[in-house]
Amino acid sequence: MKNTRELFDLTGKVAIVTGGTGLYGASISTGLCEMGAKVVIASRNGARCEEFASGLREKGCEAVGMSFDLSNDDSIHALVDAVIAKYGRIDILVNNAVDRRNMTPLSTATRQKLQDSASTNLNGQILLSQAVLEHMIPQESGSIINISSMRGLDSPHFPFYPPSMGDQPVNYTTEKWALIGLTKYMAGRYGKHHIRVNAVAPGGFNPGLTDSKEHNPFVDTYIANCPLGCWANEDDIKGPVVFLASDAANYVTGATLVMDGGWTIW
Repeated sequence: MKNTRELFDLTGKVAIVTGGTGLYGASISTGLCEMGAKVVIASRNGARCEEFASGLREKGCEAVGMSFDLSNDDSIHALVDAVIAKYGRIDILVNNAVDRRNMTPLSTATRQKLQDSASTNLNGQILLSQAVLEHMIPQESGSIINISSMRGLDSPHFPFYPPSMGDQPVNYTTEKWALIGLTKYMAGRYGKHHIRVNAVAPGGFNPGLTDSKEHNPFVDTYIANCPLGCWANEDDIKGPVVFLASDAANYVTGATLVMDGGWTIW
C-alpha cells in the first residue's frame, strides 16, 4: 500500500499542457510542475510558453515551452515527436487549449466560423490525443485530461447576462459538451491499456470580469446564485488536474470532475 503523498506525487512523469499559459493553463502547468512532473507548455505562441516555462524553472521546476498549432496536423505530430525526442515518453496530456477567435452566437453563425472553431477546439483535441495515444499504448499507461467547462454540462442562463456582454456563443457550449462525449469514448476504448481519460468541468473563474474597474452586474448575479457564493481562484483547478493525473486516481476513468462552486446542481 502506497503512502497517500506518494499517490499524488508526479515525479518523473512527462506532461503536455496545451494552452499552458492561458486562463486555466497557467495554473494547470504550475500545479503539475509543483508535484514533480516535467511539463511541456504548448500553444501557438511558443515564445510566451517558453517565457512562462523559464519562470517555473527559476522556481526549481522542470518545464519547457514549445510552439504548435492544434489546427495543423503536421504541427501536432511535430510537437509529439519533439516531446518523445526530449523525454522518451508521455504520461499526461491535458487538452486545455481553446481558440475563441471564431466564437459566435447562433444568430450570426456561419459554416466557416463553426468549422474553423471545431477544427481546433474539438478535432484538434481528438487528433492530438490520437498522436499521444500511439505512445501511451505501448507503455500500457497514461492519463488524458480534457478541460471542458460547466458549459459542457448545462447551457448559459441567458437572463443572467446583461446586454453589454452580448449573446453567448453557440459553438463554445456545443464543443464543451462534445469534449465530455470524447472523454467517455476514449475511456472506454483505451481502458484495456490502463490509459485513463477524464474531464474537468470548471467554471466561475474570470479575472477579466472580477478585476475590472467597471462594474459588471453579471459578477453580482453569478455570486448570488453560486452555492459557494464566490468566484473560483487561480489555485482551484490545480487539485482536480493533479488528482486525475496521479496514481491517486488510478481507478478513475470516464469521469467528469466538476469544479464550478456548485453552479450546475441547480
